[in-house]
Amino acid sequence: MNKILQEKPVIGWIGTGVMGSSMLAHVLDGGYQSYVYTRTREKASGVIGKGAVWCPSVAALCEHANLVFTMVGYPSDVKQVYFSPGGLLDKARPGTVLVDMTTTSPALAVDIYRSAVSKQLHFVDAPVSGGDVGARNATLSVMAGGDLPEFQALEPFFAIMGKKIVYQGKAGSGQHTKMCNQIQIAGTMIGMCESLIYGFRAGLDLPVMLSSISGGAAACWSLDNLAPRVLRRDFEPGFFVDHFIKDMGIALEEAGRMSISLPGLALVHQLYQSVSALGYGKKGTQALMLALEKMSGINS
Repeated sequence: MNKILQEKPVIGWIGTGVMGSSMLAHVLDGGYQSYVYTRTREKASGVIGKGAVWCPSVAALCEHANLVFTMVGYPSDVKQVYFSPGGLLDKARPGTVLVDMTTTSPALAVDIYRSAVSKQLHFVDAPVSGGDVGARNATLSVMAGGDLPEFQALEPFFAIMGKKIVYQGKAGSGQHTKMCNQIQIAGTMIGMCESLIYGFRAGLDLPVMLSSISGGAAACWSLDNLAPRVLRRDFEPGFFVDHFIKDMGIALEEAGRMSISLPGLALVHQLYQSVSALGYGKKGTQALMLALEKMSGINS
């Protein structure tokens, strides 16, 4: 088992967005000394208030931390954090354990893993699912890829942030599993929105309708968590539309590499691009409803 993880490591954290802030807050509540890097100190104000120490650079963070979690936005952000001069692969001390919890390209995860090994570092890709609710309640699903001993040593840390923690296999496997997750969600999101539009046009009491279908074969996370937000006209992000578009794009790119066709995913990807084009890219994924209402001639 990794020696650093056997003891009480010093945590480094990069990325304090909608989910990252809550995840780091749980780590702080667990009693771990934590250092955080963000582009501006203001972005980390919430976790600084809970005891995290802000660092002005990745290099400064690496001077203190020997277990570093990253939770950033896009593959380009991951590349910058890991591969740029002054990034993690450049500045992390030998033996440091690096964990990327961003949803990013499986191929990129493999590249980071190989580079980490060459520098006597350890790397695990561990994307999560559960959105802002799961992050706040520490009920995220964690999908991990990398070397099994590192995963086993990291399980107590994942348990601070999540409820369902599963080792998927070699490096990149966590990201491939997250792609499966996003493909499934893409189908349920369009089904959820279209069922609400149909129910509205049919004159149904929508909360009553939901109480029936959410307890049967149609039951899913989106119906339980996002349909009520739509009924309240709450389109604020638990997960950004633009980030979902990014994820679906990665899945379609990987599907192309594997020579498989995913027409359902391609359709939902196109629909979400129209949501972003309408100016809702920074809204939650439930904002798909706004585009579908427009197509159906329903005034929102």
